[in-house]
Amino acid sequence: MTDHRVMQKLVHFHPILAGTLPLDLFIEGVSDLDVLCEANDLESFAKHLQENFSTLPGFSIRHKTLGGIESVIANLTIEDFPLEIVGQPLASRAQVAYRHMVIEYRILQERGDDFKNQVMALKKKGIKTEPAFASLLQLKGDPYKALLLLE
Repeated sequence: MTDHRVMQKLVHFHPILAGTLPLDLFIEGVSDLDVLCEANDLESFAKHLQENFSTLPGFSIRHKTLGGIESVIANLTIEDFPLEIVGQPLASRAQVAYRHMVIEYRILQERGDDFKNQVMALKKKGIKTEPAFASLLQLKGDPYKALLLLE
């Protein structure tokens, strides 16, 4: 099953790709591809994921609160590529992960390749993307919240 077929199976949930791959900050063996979905009924969404993806390698599913929002998260592997599908009762473009990506994209455009290389160097040391950006930008407090202040 290709990633295109995954998106087709999620079409009713308005899937959007997010995370490090669209930003060209992907690190082999560390990063995964995030698919954000609008899932107003989390139980139905979890059932849909189970029915469509449970036979794929590495499939797991869990309920988790992300930023105060109840979420369903599925992890799986497609053609040796790790994928994380996140469903929340919010429009896909309103979800924090998407908003972070847009902010990070803008910063990368403004600051150029040197900044991008610094982010990549931190990520290779095991620092997640948002904390890497926050560190380089000298943002104080919770890096996930601090980044949102740059919207």
